[in-house]
Amino acid sequence: MNREQVKGQWNQMKGSVRKQWGKLTEDDLETIAGGRERLAGKVQERYGISKEEAERQIANFDRALHPPSADSTAEYKRRAG
Repeated sequence: MNREQVKGQWNQMKGSVRKQWGKLTEDDLETIAGGRERLAGKVQERYGISKEEAERQIANFDRALHPPSADSTAEYKRRAG
């Protein structure tokens, strides 16, 4: 995925991110610019939580937004065998 694609996806996701973590400001979202580590840092900073907790919340958020499809789950199980 190229930089423009990531930027476009981030612009679409900003609303969901703000809904999940309402303490993030518009400036925070501009600074984050789609970077997962930057998002974890800002969530950690704004909510006073550990890095591990911020990363856990982001992983859960990501799974909620992008649940695995039936095809990808079947492929994963086949490979894990």
